[in-house]
Amino acid sequence: QVQLVESGGGLVQAGGSLRLSCANSGRTFSSYAMGWFRQAPGKEREFVATISWNGGSTNYADSVKGRFTISRDNAKNTMYLQMNSLKPEDTAVYYCAVAGSLTYGIKVVTPNRYNYWGQGTQVTVSS
Repeated sequence: QVQLVESGGGLVQAGGSLRLSCANSGRTFSSYAMGWFRQAPGKEREFVATISWNGGSTNYADSVKGRFTISRDNAKNTMYLQMNSLKPEDTAVYYCAVAGSLTYGIKVVTPNRYNYWGQGTQVTVSS
């Protein structure tokens, strides 16, 4: 049974910080790339950041580059997203996901290439 559970979302003022966690119970995905995506109301789900299986490589959307940091701890089966200098336009439901193939690296950023998804955690940034 695969279960990804996001946590750490909430309401924060612009300029503030949040740290999201994605805990994975059941089957281990330590050999797979993983990613964070987000979906704002009325918009499609979009790529935020991806990380290689060992955490050695990362990729960020231009909109979050320099503000967000993705990381993972395979020993704890957990992935993180540190979000700093938050802006109102970062408001969305944030999802973690596992790449659908061992061959998918950090440049694979389309949501339909990811097989397993968490339920999402709401991040709201007030101005």
